[in-house]
Amino acid sequence: MADDPNPDPGWYYNTKTNQVEHGNRSRSVDLLGPYPDRATAERALDIARERTAAADKADKDWNSDD
Repeated sequence: MADDPNPDPGWYYNTKTNQVEHGNRSRSVDLLGPYPDRATAERALDIARERTAAADKADKDWNSDD
């Protein structure tokens, strides 16, 4: 992680380290976010699962409307 002179104010979840990051952060490819606060960033994997389930349901509903 490099020192960033203009750190992003958001909170991120690092999928490689399973840690929440704020301010200076790791490579973007390893991050989920930004989230508004630490608690939400800590739920990043749950949020991703919920969003994926909702998108899968929307696809299923769309395809079954034939």
